[in-house]
Amino acid sequence: MVSTSKTIVISGYYGFKNSGDEAVLKSILTALEQEGQAAGVNINPVVLSIDPESTSATYGVKSVHRMKLGEVRQAIKESDGLISGGGSLLQDATSPKTIPYYLGVLKIAQWLGKPTFIYAQGVGPVNRKLFYPMIRSIFRKCTYISVRDMQSGELLQSMGISGEAVHVVPDPVMGLPLPAGEGVHRDSHPGSALKENEAEPVSSIEEQRESSEEPVKPSPLSSGETEDSLPVIGISVRYWHPERKELKAVAEGLKALAEQRPVHLRFLPFHQPDDLEASQFITDAMGDISKNGSLISFYRDEKQPQDMLREVSRCDMILGMRLHSLIYAANQSVPLLGISYDPKINHFLKRLGSEPAGSSESLDPSVLKDQMLKLLDDAVAWKAEHGEQIALLKREAAMPARHIAQYLRHRG
Repeated sequence: MVSTSKTIVISGYYGFKNSGDEAVLKSILTALEQEGQAAGVNINPVVLSIDPESTSATYGVKSVHRMKLGEVRQAIKESDGLISGGGSLLQDATSPKTIPYYLGVLKIAQWLGKPTFIYAQGVGPVNRKLFYPMIRSIFRKCTYISVRDMQSGELLQSMGISGEAVHVVPDPVMGLPLPAGEGVHRDSHPGSALKENEAEPVSSIEEQRESSEEPVKPSPLSSGETEDSLPVIGISVRYWHPERKELKAVAEGLKALAEQRPVHLRFLPFHQPDDLEASQFITDAMGDISKNGSLISFYRDEKQPQDMLREVSRCDMILGMRLHSLIYAANQSVPLLGISYDPKINHFLKRLGSEPAGSSESLDPSVLKDQMLKLLDDAVAWKAEHGEQIALLKREAAMPARHIAQYLRHRG
């Protein structure tokens, strides 16, 4: 029975229409609700977002604009603590402004005497050593620190944070459930699960951006093949290498696969519109793959993170650059291949006992094709090999929320 009510501000990369980060938020909110109820605490979240109206409408929580520091300070002042949570918040690879922002929010909370919690963050890379003392100073004052991989913990230790103070936990998204009432994903042929968002031939970027509810005739299939019988390969790519080196290799590998075996290539853009454009780059490079009965489609109906999780669950395998495409796949026990553009990909795959198929600098199309064929043919063996580790990661994903709920309960 809930006996007390507490308000927690959650800071992260939210409201930017990035499916992975939105999944992190949804996972944290779900875990806090469940663990709060178990501990007898009603946890009321306030989310810092670049689009607070959308965040409130999507998740049913109060939200404050993350760049209006007066409102941020007031929200923290009225709260019982701050979570800095999920994703790669403390890194300077994308911008030198990222670390100062997230540390600044933490510092405001500490100035106001609020407990601060680091929730399953991926720390690094931190290339500018000037950030080390800033991170050390603020993290030493945190009530609880958890990171999503050993490498993040080791980096914090190199900055002077005690290893005993750092808890290594899974990414929160490992604990994200399918939408209520859904729990069956595709263990045989995929087609029936795709009917609500049928396969459509590749079209222009502008057409892809427009919502289209009218059915479109799929690509022609070879004799004896039906859409229902084609194995579905979910593909999550992004722009990274300036010369599109990895995307060209992916296109070559997928084309070779489609020429050898009829497949349904299902592109899953995690960050709009960039990932959609990267997907289109690949389809343009592949050209027509329908001669052997293969077809291409794009998923573009995501409204909230569990929509994409459901879509991943319907695939026979996932080929992913985006970290959370791989985490979604592991969450749903879908065989996966990762392409590394950042150490966080390698770190997650290592926790599964896997290695990347290649990197943004070096990716062999023929090796990629062979690895995809192996996963399609040996899905049962893959699930048996990785099932125990996946189950452990899913069980441990709620540990930060459990710690926070217990802390709030005992604080009275």
